[in-house]
Amino acid sequence: MIVINSIEQLKIHLISMQDQKKIIGFVPTMGALHAGHISLINRAKAACDVVICSIFVNPTQFNDLSDLDKYPRTVETDCRMLEKANCDIVFVPEVMEMYTEKELELKRQKVEDKSWAEGKRIDFGPLEKVMEGAHRQGHFNGVAQVVSKLFRIVQPQKAYFGQKDFQQLAIIKSMVKQLDMPIEIVSCAIIREPNGLAMSSRNERLTAKEREIASIISKTLFMIREHYQSKQFKELMADAEALILKESSIKLEYLEIADAETLQPVNDLNKGKNAVACIAAKIGEVRLIDNVVLY
Repeated sequence: MIVINSIEQLKIHLISMQDQKKIIGFVPTMGALHAGHISLINRAKAACDVVICSIFVNPTQFNDLSDLDKYPRTVETDCRMLEKANCDIVFVPEVMEMYTEKELELKRQKVEDKSWAEGKRIDFGPLEKVMEGAHRQGHFNGVAQVVSKLFRIVQPQKAYFGQKDFQQLAIIKSMVKQLDMPIEIVSCAIIREPNGLAMSSRNERLTAKEREIASIISKTLFMIREHYQSKQFKELMADAEALILKESSIKLEYLEIADAETLQPVNDLNKGKNAVACIAAKIGEVRLIDNVVLY
């Protein structure tokens, strides 16, 4: 396994692979890897000739700078995990390798700059105005900004993303379509801890007691999945909110059932054939998201 820090070095390694027409699989991450990330590497290894993983804590997708500062950084441990999973290349750039000072200053001033989109203005429309987009202003612009840069650098044929970030997945698919990028976006199933909690790098900031409390998040979603065909919508949502709010240490940000394609709220389950239940909640200072598909 090769660890590369510069775009120039990575492109040198990629030239021979591209000349040999090897299929490149790409797994972009922010590090603090866990079994969920490794499952993405395994999916990529099964379908691609070369697997590249990036580790980059992207500053432009954090609307809360204290959250950026607290985000776990475990590069050495991450690299050991990736080597064990037979990843071929790990790309670990510094912030100034990925961004110009102007781009970072625009972020600091909270100025929305979309010139990054290869000369095209990206419009995610309703996709970015609900759920995460409504609660984390500018978040998806930052996500698309860094992912478009990484795609342009790596030029993979396939890119792998976890379904836990369901809305992010929809945003990236939209971005790839609008920019006409020849990349297949592969959605991979959520990997869960034994108590049902969706694996996340943020889980490392939870105490053992908080991890157990956090399992109510997935239990609530599983309850919705179990009863969404038998209960009336309002009754189902009331029961779900009551279940999660039994835990006084959990602050619920949103709990919504949305159309799996448009992400717009579904208020009648008979009309929501392709639906997904999504949730965001905080335990102390740690914000967690999760979802289950209902079809």
